[in-house]
Formats: sequence, structure tokens, C-alpha cells
Amino acid sequence: MGKSRIIAVTGASGGLAEAIINLLPSDDSVIAIGRNKGRLDQLYAGKPQVRTFGLDIRSDSQVAALVDQLYLEYGRIDIFINNAGFGEFKSFDQFDSETIRETFDVNTLATINFSRLVGAKMAQQRSGHIINIASMAGKLATIKASVYAATKFAVIGYSNALRLELADNNVYVTTVNPGPISTKFFDRADPSGGYLQAVERFSLTPQQVAKKIIKSLGKNRRELNMPFAMVLSAKFYALFPKMADFLSRKVFNYK
Repeated sequence: MGKSRIIAVTGASGGLAEAIINLLPSDDSVIAIGRNKGRLDQLYAGKPQVRTFGLDIRSDSQVAALVDQLYLEYGRIDIFINNAGFGEFKSFDQFDSETIRETFDVNTLATINFSRLVGAKMAQQRSGHIINIASMAGKLATIKASVYAATKFAVIGYSNALRLELADNNVYVTTVNPGPISTKFFDRADPSGGYLQAVERFSLTPQQVAKKIIKSLGKNRRELNMPFAMVLSAKFYALFPKMADFLSRKVFNYK
């Protein structure tokens, strides 16, 4: 990759994506993708290197059309960051089919569609880096996060397979698995604010996560996992699943 990179980021209307875009060097060409183009235009008005695109990432046809447009206009994408996602924390039997489907459409299927289409183009150019923002919830499922965890387990599984398939074409795939990040994600996931307060010692700022991601751009990193305490918890979960289940239910249930 040359000095001036072309970087695309989904879910760019705030939170982690905003932190990433704000910390990128000014000579990068940034493609900010989100549902509300007006919101994106306001957010990045002072950044001439950022170009905004609005679309509904739940629409397969809109995703495909945007990828075609980007490659027609830019010729290549060096780094594609799949960041869009949301979740709701509630008991498994409180979810309706519509919410389950929407969560998978946004968190999982959009990531798969962008990764599939962009990955094929990157394989042709024999360079590129796909970064999929998953979650520690994709390694360590917890109470009242059944649907969200399922979407992130799927993203990790897809990314692991995609990494193997693209390796011989010099295309990297990195999965980012953060713990709780203090963003507007929790406005919907945890309206009471109780969960975020309970896990405050584990929570990360968008800037902390963004800095680690930016350091990894263009590097062949399999995963980024954070914070360290939750990384240890995930390893314990894998090694001692029965004990981990008991502790998750009785000791570390913060929801």
C-alpha cells in the first residue's frame, strides 16, 4: 500500500467509527458509510478528505451498488472496516422475530456482504485489509445478550474462514473483539445505564479502541482482543466451560 490509503468505514455516524476517522492521517482518503448522509455530512464537515455515502446496509442491492460505485470511482480500496452494529440486552424470550432479523441483517449479513464483495476485489488486486468489528461477546456469551452474541459469534466464524481463503492473495482479515465501549450503542442496548455502570472498570473509550485499530492497519493481525481482563475471561471460558457458566450466571451477571 502506498502512503495515501483509501479507507472505507461503515456505521460511521458516531462512536468507534468517528474516533477512527478523526485519528486517521489527513492524507488518507476516507469513505464514511452510514444510514443518514445528512448526519455524516455534519459530522465530517471539517474534514475534506472524508467523503460520505448514505445507504441502508440491510439492503443487499444497495450494498452491491455502493461497492460497484466505489470501485468505479476510486479504482481500489486498501482497507475496509465493517463497524456497523447494534444490540439489545434482554431475556431470550423477550425478543421478537423482527428484532432478531434486523440484528442479524445489520451486525452479520451486512458484514458478510461487504466482506464478500470487497474481498473479491482485493483478491484481484492482490492487496488489502478487511477489519471486522466483532465483540468479546462473540467469544464469551452472557445472560441477556443471546441475539447480540450470536451475531458476533457468526462474524468471528466468517472472518476466520475468510482469512484462510484470502491469505494466498495477500489480503489480510482482522477481527476486533472489544469489551464494552462507552458509546451511544448502550442508549439502545442498556437504556437504564445500569450495565455500563456495573462494568465501568472493564469499559473502553472509543479512542482507546480506535488507536489500537489504526496501529494495525495494513498489518497481518489475526485478532485484536481487549481489555486484558476480558481476554483472560474468554480464555478461562474456553478452558473451563462448566465453571465459567456457573460464574457467569451467579457471580459476574451484570445485566
